[in-house]
Amino acid sequence: MKLNNLIKLAVIFVFSVMLTSTILAQNSKIKLGIEVLAESNFEILKNKRVGLITNASGVDSKLNSTIDIINSGNGFKLVALFGPEHGIRGDVEAGDKISDYVDKITGLPVYSLYGKNRKPSDEILENIDVLVYDIQDIGCRSYTFISSLGKIMEAAAKNNKQVIVLDRPNPLSGNKIEGNVVEEGFFSFISQFPIPYVYGLTVGELANLINNEGMLEDKAKCDLTVVKMEGWKRNYSFEDTGLNWVPTSPHVPHKDSPAFYVASGIVGELRDVISIGVGYTLPFQTFAYQNVDGIELASRLNKLNLSGITFMPISYKPYYAFAKSEQISGVEVFITDFEKVELMKTQLYVLQELNKMYPNFKLLDKSDASHLRAFDKAMGTDKIRIEFSKNYLVSDVEKYLDKDIEPFKLLSKKYYLYN
Repeated sequence: MKLNNLIKLAVIFVFSVMLTSTILAQNSKIKLGIEVLAESNFEILKNKRVGLITNASGVDSKLNSTIDIINSGNGFKLVALFGPEHGIRGDVEAGDKISDYVDKITGLPVYSLYGKNRKPSDEILENIDVLVYDIQDIGCRSYTFISSLGKIMEAAAKNNKQVIVLDRPNPLSGNKIEGNVVEEGFFSFISQFPIPYVYGLTVGELANLINNEGMLEDKAKCDLTVVKMEGWKRNYSFEDTGLNWVPTSPHVPHKDSPAFYVASGIVGELRDVISIGVGYTLPFQTFAYQNVDGIELASRLNKLNLSGITFMPISYKPYYAFAKSEQISGVEVFITDFEKVELMKTQLYVLQELNKMYPNFKLLDKSDASHLRAFDKAMGTDKIRIEFSKNYLVSDVEKYLDKDIEPFKLLSKKYYLYN
């Protein structure tokens, strides 16, 4: 090869490396809470025994594990790990109970927050000074990581321990709020706080709100510190952050999964009556049942001209869960304008049109009492189900679903850490 050609190739290579580095730098728009903490040389952890609550999503922008980052720090000691639903490595199915064990990589004890105990015991906390929380949230009330955070805060308040939340982006943005506030009689681990279904706050902002608004058990209040991100803005989608999405649980595999979770997850609580894509390659992205005319259903839904969303017919065989190995059909959901779409109502519009096509379908009538109770807990009330079941019309419940949005916006603005 001639010298001139070698020089040209070398110049191209160097330029490509520089360009790639520039693009990566541009994509890394924010610093996560864990990165801000590490850059401070872990100052707020000095001389303390640390308990870390995290899972597979607890990584920095270069995908280094928060466990490893904190475990390698100096001037303090990481003494325990705590795992929420799905475990610290994200390898446990939804709803499966987890036992205490020893982490093979660090040799540290891992205490389950999703087994017989939902919060650290007094005995465990005797050997801990500060509890650090670093988990990627998805911005939806029924996703149980924020419930675990609340239980941790309650235990910390009782035992005079500090809680530090390492903040992360809300993948549903800091502006989207949907759904009613949880009502008395419907609080549970999937609806632990009186907040809307989609609450438009980072986990750090939410922690400040529940701590200061008396939302913890017995209106307890803990010693809380939030390590803010740098560079995050309220209107950011997750893609805008330039970060890689690490699955927060087995059925939330990509950055768009949180939005689909909101669009179908409440109906998913009914379990063995309709497929929402769990058990197939499209978790939370479909609505399917045996012998449904997906072409007609998609046509009906698209004629509603719902903002920011489109439906296409689909047919598939689930690999597990509802209708395993059976041919089912229905619609796949596509979000075309995230800012305009009303995610939570999507599942109700699907039930509405299914009922018009098949008047005897009445999905809510097919479910047993335990699944209907789970539906109500996720919804935060039984009023939506009861009223909707009369005519299967979204217009009958729309006002009730929206009634708490503006009041919550006013309340939550007091806790904004970002513009």
